[in-house]
Amino acid sequence: MRILIADKFEQSGRDGLAAAGCDVLYKPGTKDQALVQAIAADKPDVLVVRSTKVTEPMLDAGPLKLVVRAGAGYNTIDVAAASRRGIYVSNCPGRNSIAVAELAFALILALDRRVADNVIALRKGEWRKEEFSKARGLFGRTLGLIGVGQIGSEMIPRARGFGMPVAAWSRSLTPARAEALGIACKSSPEDVARAADVVSVHLALNSATKGLLGAGFFSAMREGAYFINAARGDLVDQAALVQAIKERKLRVGLDVYANEPAGGSAPFADPLGQDPNVYGTHHIGASTEQAQ
Repeated sequence: MRILIADKFEQSGRDGLAAAGCDVLYKPGTKDQALVQAIAADKPDVLVVRSTKVTEPMLDAGPLKLVVRAGAGYNTIDVAAASRRGIYVSNCPGRNSIAVAELAFALILALDRRVADNVIALRKGEWRKEEFSKARGLFGRTLGLIGVGQIGSEMIPRARGFGMPVAAWSRSLTPARAEALGIACKSSPEDVARAADVVSVHLALNSATKGLLGAGFFSAMREGAYFINAARGDLVDQAALVQAIKERKLRVGLDVYANEPAGGSAPFADPLGQDPNVYGTHHIGASTEQAQ
């Protein structure tokens, strides 16, 4: 079996595929028309990607039988076009659940302690100890979870470690499961927003969840609350989020953005990056890179 890997992929994973008898072609950073040409020339049976978009021309270019996204979700792959051609699509949910949960908590702590502001000021030669020594703290504050799948579930023990009660909503969350997890079950995302001091999003992106968190959700959030999104940018109505930052003084930590470049190599003007209430990352850390 010939496998074309078009994104960065750990050496151990490539070695494992080779040991299983696969012919592995490793071409990280291959995308757009270059990927179409690579598929046509190499004729792989399997295409492995991470953030690179897989389009219909790519699916037409060679004898592909399987497309694998080495991460959670599959929104970057034209699944409908693959289905029409009998090409299977797979992903790797839960592979990096702990890494994403750790990143989400890093963003929460950075917001609360104003870590990025502190570093920026210090690099300018400004010593503002009195200002940056103030923080609300997390102990006793409620963490709201939108989504309690593998990643959302990993947030719960970490919240417990910080002394944070948890309120959550998920389409699959039942009162019985919530009781077993030791959390409060809410009937809607808006109910979570009303109950929480910090809201963290952990949903898959699909037709039912795209734009799920809009003006109604953000208006339900407490004034000055923290909002974290390390899931998918398109889960959020970005215009509504910007408005809520201005009007409700929300503080925001983001690892994903609407219209972020595929593959991460194109220039990117973060539409929220100039707002002092927004902290952003770009898939921080080796272990978290695979999560998106």
